[in-house]
Formats: sequence, structure tokens, C-alpha cells
Amino acid sequence: MPAAREALLDAAYAALLSRAWSEVRMVEVAAAAEVSRQTLYNEFGGKEGLARALVRRETEAYLAGVERALATGGAEAGGPADDPAARVAAAATWTLRTARANPLVRAALTGFWDDRLPAGQTGPAELVDRFRDRAVAALAPGRPREELPALGAACEAAVRLTLSWVIAPAGPDPDPPEAAVQVLRQRAPEGETEVVGRLVRKAFAGITA
Repeated sequence: MPAAREALLDAAYAALLSRAWSEVRMVEVAAAAEVSRQTLYNEFGGKEGLARALVRRETEAYLAGVERALATGGAEAGGPADDPAARVAAAATWTLRTARANPLVRAALTGFWDDRLPAGQTGPAELVDRFRDRAVAALAPGRPREELPALGAACEAAVRLTLSWVIAPAGPDPDPPEAAVQVLRQRAPEGETEVVGRLVRKAFAGITA
């Protein structure tokens, strides 16, 4: 029952946004999805299975967004569609925005599963590797073999830089770049994504479109 399954996952996610996972009751999730509690148990087996499926859905949706950004990021930024720096910067922006909005994606990216969330099931190493691998796969076609090691290193650096900002957003710095500070103060989190985008582009210095 695909429709019932998605309705249950939607209801579970909505419940998670309003209270701790330990307080979410299966009967309430079923009622919100307008299905029977037996249907919920048939689909997920129990609350633990529901949590696993919910985390999996949210992280897969995040990675699908990474792929979309990598496919269209250059063109959306007003530059060449095949600009590797712009494409990875778009994926970095998507990552920051999603991590700020979605507690499950944020926990999966950072490994910090607090007591309001289901028990951690996905760690940052897995998502970092999958983000990096998608970036390399999107950018590698058509490139000379000798450029691939530098491309892989740039993707790795960009992904880890992005993750560092998810874990520790801009904070006190004894000698920060003034322009970056002003952007962050005035327009965070939009300013944050602009700063990260510029830093990601620097990782691709010397790698042409």
C-alpha cells in the first residue's frame, strides 16, 4: 500500500517535529494518516521499523536533492551548466538548507542524535561518502583520466567543508574575514550558504569546466 505507507511516514515526521520521538504514539500516527493501526504494523512491524523507514526516506530525499543540484547547479547560478564548482556549490547549499530544516538529515550528517529523535541509525561517514561519490560521478564524465584524482580530491574537500558548517556554523572568530562576518550577521542562513558556496568554489580552483 504505497499511498498508506507515505501517509504514515508523513504523519510520523509531522509528529516528530512537534514533540520528542519517545512521546509519539503509534495510534496517533495511524489516526493522522487515516489508516488503521493494524495497517501501520503491517507496513513497519512496530515503532522501531517506522523510525528506520522514516530516517531512510528523509536521507534518500536529501541525496536525491544533492543529485538534482549537481545536475543543474551551474545553470541555476547563471553560469555554464557544466561548471563543476557551481554544481558542487549548489549541492552544498542544498545540504545546508536541508540540515537546518530537517532534524533527521541534520542528525544523520552530524552523528548527533539527541533524545528527541529516534535512535541513530545512519552516521555521517555514510552520507559524506555518498555525497562525494555522487559529485564525482556527476562531474567525471568526459574528463581526461589524469584529471580525475584532482577532481576527486576537490569533491572530498568540498563535501567535508560543507559538513563542517553543518556541525559548527559560523561562531566567534578572533580574526574573521570582515565581508563574511557582515554577510552572516545580516542574512544568515542565506548569507551562510553564500560564504560556503565561495569556499567550495575555491576547492575547485584550477579545475576547469
